[in-house]
Amino acid sequence: MGYPSLRACLTDLEKHGHLIRIKEEVDPYLQMAAIHLRVYEQQGPAILFENVKGSKFPAASNLFGTLDRSRFIFRDTLQKIKTLVDLKTDPIKAIKKPFSYANVALTALSALPMKTGKSAPINFGRIQISALPQIVNWPMDGGPFVTMPQVYTEDADKPGIMSANMGMYRIQLAGNDYITDQEIGLHYQLHRGIGVHQTKANAKGQPLKVSIFVGGPPSHPVAAVMPLPEGLSEMTFAGALGKRRFRYFYDAEGFCISADADFVITGTVMPHDNKPEGPFGDHLGYYSLTHPFPLMKVHNVYHRKDAIWSFTVVGRPPQEDTSFGALIHEITGSALPSEIPGLHAVNAVDAAGVHPLLFAIGSERYTPYIKERQPQEILTIANHILGKNQLSLAKYLLIAAKEDNPALDISDIPGFLKHILERVDLTRDLHFYTKTTIDTLDYSGSGLNSGSKVAITVAGNKKRNLWTELPAGFSLPRPFDVFKMAMPGVLAVEVNKNVGTNELTVALNNLDQSVKGEDLTGLPLMVLCDDAGFTAQNINNLVWVTCTRSNPSHDIYGVHSFTEHKHWGCHGPLIIDARIKPHHAPVLKKDPTVEKLVDKMGEKGGSLYGVI
Repeated sequence: MGYPSLRACLTDLEKHGHLIRIKEEVDPYLQMAAIHLRVYEQQGPAILFENVKGSKFPAASNLFGTLDRSRFIFRDTLQKIKTLVDLKTDPIKAIKKPFSYANVALTALSALPMKTGKSAPINFGRIQISALPQIVNWPMDGGPFVTMPQVYTEDADKPGIMSANMGMYRIQLAGNDYITDQEIGLHYQLHRGIGVHQTKANAKGQPLKVSIFVGGPPSHPVAAVMPLPEGLSEMTFAGALGKRRFRYFYDAEGFCISADADFVITGTVMPHDNKPEGPFGDHLGYYSLTHPFPLMKVHNVYHRKDAIWSFTVVGRPPQEDTSFGALIHEITGSALPSEIPGLHAVNAVDAAGVHPLLFAIGSERYTPYIKERQPQEILTIANHILGKNQLSLAKYLLIAAKEDNPALDISDIPGFLKHILERVDLTRDLHFYTKTTIDTLDYSGSGLNSGSKVAITVAGNKKRNLWTELPAGFSLPRPFDVFKMAMPGVLAVEVNKNVGTNELTVALNNLDQSVKGEDLTGLPLMVLCDDAGFTAQNINNLVWVTCTRSNPSHDIYGVHSFTEHKHWGCHGPLIIDARIKPHHAPVLKKDPTVEKLVDKMGEKGGSLYGVI
């Protein structure tokens, strides 16, 4: 079905047992987020907060909290959208089997946005920013944020909705130096379409007009996070996915207004007009810190009569945005491999914070006449991946040859890592990219947006049997003398954070000498960490700690390492220093007082009894 509004979707979810109402007054400062996190952790229903302290508007979250619920919401169109994507990658299918694809034509017809009258539901009333639910998710957040926005901008050279961009970029509603009700913060990262639009507006010396939609049909926020090709309107995708054309009009000031949204905030961004934004608890599991980002001067805040505020909570994965990612992968899984020759599959590993770690599988066909495969084509594919849109923000890229194991699965984290570690040649297979861009939210690098990458390209026969336990009498010199096996072939080594770079270099030289002559073939990787027990506890902890707390060019070492014609490698185990460094951002931690309050709400008699 095509939902005309957020409320229509919530009503349908409640009818089918996918929604819980919280009738008690709930504080938007930390308490709503704490409840959301509890419900999400239980893979619970969508939540409707009916009584938000300090605001007359109810709020909804966890709408996309499970992939099954997302499939339910889009049950009438999801398969057709997947078919449309499939046809884009292989249009010959429609010619060979025209009747098999005839039913997607009606879905495609709903993609064209529809200009509507100004008497749309969104025009019910106007309010101030301070009247919106002022939701703060984490204790150190700089203020309330919009966490489920659809930020709309137009191309100054090609104005109009068909060349517009709609993305999900966080918005800070208050705090810091923002003038209450007059200014808000607009945060966006690298490789976002809004950056292209602001660059063009700046070049013309004119303000960038921004419209922020909140709520509306559920297809709208999904469209805002879809990795669509530059120039393809998110509004067309929203219409096709929602089986309802994207309805819009322009207000008296020339701002585009989503007619079906619950709220619309309009404003302008002047060239180079910035203010400090943040901190904000983000999806890597750390705070993104305070930095200058575009300042948006607020013009109007519109709302519909029955408006519901939509929000989510991000933090260390998995979270609701994990389900967003799963839905996107389900829709577009066939698209990327068709754009990169030889690529079969790629996975931005959610447990590692998405951008810090990519798994990929490619073909290795360059020299079939050579008996032992070696990385050639997959190195070409790796370079292509790291030049592809937001995939270029990846920090660790591990790519394997499909021919070595046709059943290899990129979603199986321990299985994929085992395959890599059994075959990697540490003297040959590490390829570094230095002084380059990484995710804006990743503070492991040398500065904002700055860091390094490493591609580990693995092809060929199995080279080693991985240790599953430590040999009798195994030991390492101080400060490496506290350790624990994290998975086959990987040792988590606890090292005090006070051991600095110079002292670590000396200790590594001592390690080289102490293990000289020992057979460490079955131990290809050692991860230096703050807490070996935590890091080795499960695979998610291992990849999260390793990939979010290290900068490859600065933090990768190796036993018996060497540099040959500017190529770095090692003959013994690879060593990654994944300790928290002084320049890293703080880890997200829940507020214990709020957690106790939510515990009480979960006791018998409250509306959350049996849910948290």
